[in-house]
Amino acid sequence: MTATETRIVTKRLRERPDDSWTLAAAKQTGGYDALRKALSMDPLAIAEEVKASGLRGRGGAGFPTATKWSFLPAGVEPRYLVVNSDEAEPSTFKDRMLVERDPHQLVEGIAIASYALNVHHAFVYVRGEFAQGAERLAQAVAEARADGLVGPNMCGSGFDLEITVHRGAGAYICGEETALLNSLEGYHGMPRIRPPFPAIAGLYAKPTVVNNVETISTLPAIITMGGEAYGAIGVERSRGSRIFSLSGNVNRPGNYELELGLTFRQLIDDFGGGLAGPGPVKFFIPGGASSQWLTDTQKYGVMLGSGAVMVYNQDVCPVRVALRLAKFFAHESCGKCTPCREGTGWIQKVLYRIEHGEGRETDLDLLLDVGDNISPGLNAPFSQTTICPLGPSAVSAIVSLDKFFRDEVLAHVKEGKCLAA
Repeated sequence: MTATETRIVTKRLRERPDDSWTLAAAKQTGGYDALRKALSMDPLAIAEEVKASGLRGRGGAGFPTATKWSFLPAGVEPRYLVVNSDEAEPSTFKDRMLVERDPHQLVEGIAIASYALNVHHAFVYVRGEFAQGAERLAQAVAEARADGLVGPNMCGSGFDLEITVHRGAGAYICGEETALLNSLEGYHGMPRIRPPFPAIAGLYAKPTVVNNVETISTLPAIITMGGEAYGAIGVERSRGSRIFSLSGNVNRPGNYELELGLTFRQLIDDFGGGLAGPGPVKFFIPGGASSQWLTDTQKYGVMLGSGAVMVYNQDVCPVRVALRLAKFFAHESCGKCTPCREGTGWIQKVLYRIEHGEGRETDLDLLLDVGDNISPGLNAPFSQTTICPLGPSAVSAIVSLDKFFRDEVLAHVKEGKCLAA
């Protein structure tokens, strides 16, 4: 039986592709009804609904949303909500779609979260390259404010909320929440040492919650459906739906919102239209560039991350893929931590010489040694000698090469060429 999408946060943008980003379209499809319902509830009851839903962060870490909210210290004001729309993980393009094509859903989610957390000023940090998304989101905020849906006395509730849309300058590191906060304050986008955590001392050294676009965009549905009804979707601790950005050697790449619990085979075959090119699937990266790789023979032990699934057929050279990823991480390293600043560059250089027929038989072991200094134990990205996970993310491809494709790496060295087509 062919699997189908579970469209919750993508429902409006799929059903109204020509005007889903407008206030008129939002109102005609129930937009801001959930906000009005939330404003009639006790703020603590909203947090309980989110807890019952089992919603976990959709930005990569997968931390329970209600638990993250609960870390805000009681009675400390002001406090802030910051929405992370920096989305610079390679092959991840779900948040861009939500910001461009349904910004009012995001605005409504921000208003619900702000009321629940007693936040009176929320910020959305948008990746600088997302020009259309930033423009549509700013327009949506202005439309909602003019209509009394946000701003002073939003929806006549007596609650005041200002929303600021801030465009970044195109740095991958600013997807990390503390680097994002530094950038938002006008400093260099570099991660902060923790503790203190943002919930205690975040934006302007005040209590701050940082949530992903998809996470916040899910809140209207949770309030409308009820937390338990939303939590009934999915499996085990992975509850609800999630948008997967499918790319690579598939016939129908794109964003697909699926109930958590479906298989990667269903994602590739039922939604992606099957593998493009010679099969079977050689390997795929299940959680964005930061994730370790999977093959048909290995089922567990990696992260779902940003939800970006990159699929590769038999013609693809894994060394070349690893080199491209290493080049990205070396370029995007902020340079604050020595293991990352130096190590990512070394990884790129060693992979370059392997790919170009100048490698040594000891190079893969050398890469693992460098990686171990960034991510001790090579269980990237879960252990690190760096402040943020960017350095360990660069190690994921190296660990995967060693696990699945050591023979191909050695073939590059011995034969001076790739075994793939």
